[in-house]
Amino acid sequence: MSLPESPVDGAEEVEAVADDCETVHASVGDRVAGVATVTLDRPDARNALNAQVRAELKEVAAAIEASDVRVVVLTGEDEAKAFVAGADVSEFRERTALEQREISKRPRVYEVVDDLPQPVIGRLNGHALGGGCELAQACDVRIAHERAKIGQPEITLGIMPGGGGTQRLPRLVGEGQAMRLILSGELIDAEEAREIGLVDVVCADDDELDEEVYDLAESMAAKSPVALEFAKKAVKASSRMDLEAGIEYEAELFAQLFGTEDKNEGIDAFFEDREPTWNGR
Repeated sequence: MSLPESPVDGAEEVEAVADDCETVHASVGDRVAGVATVTLDRPDARNALNAQVRAELKEVAAAIEASDVRVVVLTGEDEAKAFVAGADVSEFRERTALEQREISKRPRVYEVVDDLPQPVIGRLNGHALGGGCELAQACDVRIAHERAKIGQPEITLGIMPGGGGTQRLPRLVGEGQAMRLILSGELIDAEEAREIGLVDVVCADDDELDEEVYDLAESMAAKSPVALEFAKKAVKASSRMDLEAGIEYEAELFAQLFGTEDKNEGIDAFFEDREPTWNGR
């Protein structure tokens, strides 16, 4: 597989931005060349999404978008045994409707993750509840530890999902399963989440989780960055456009790739029986 042979452009900037953050960390290339691992780190609060986490994650994501990072792994600090245990409910009690409307202005952290041009793998190392479940839904692939509990328990607080859960969840698991989870607030284990399509792979321990996550990340990172970006856009369009519009969009993206250097390199490498060297152009 053809992975970047030299440090990824912008990697130092990504790590420098993260170094200025208290609750979000990032490293590029530690496990796989071209892959950024972004870790949410509020272990005392089980990585709950408060205003600081959301702001810092958006800053790190912006740095990643501007870099040549090829794949992103998003996870929670392992010490917390959680991906994200939810939003920080302590911020909710005194918040008014007007204040919430202001906070809900887009792009929120969910849209920022969803809209990254790079593939995003959610490494669900533990519970993904409420806003954490919604953040996982914003990832492109979800790989979970078997200890994870997953769900949308907002209804038990007299509220409802507000980070995209009522929209992304039905697209992943179907309307009936989404209604079941959202209206009951029921938490399900990782295996059931896999069975209904909310997560894609379940792993028995931390070593297996990392192997699955980084093997997939390496496989993706070995592909043309521009082809990855366009393919991601096309797949996401499948749940946001009707079939005819989606097929037209796919055809246009496919045609645009024929104007790239990577297309020529990929075909030349195929005929020359060698690994391609991508430049993302």
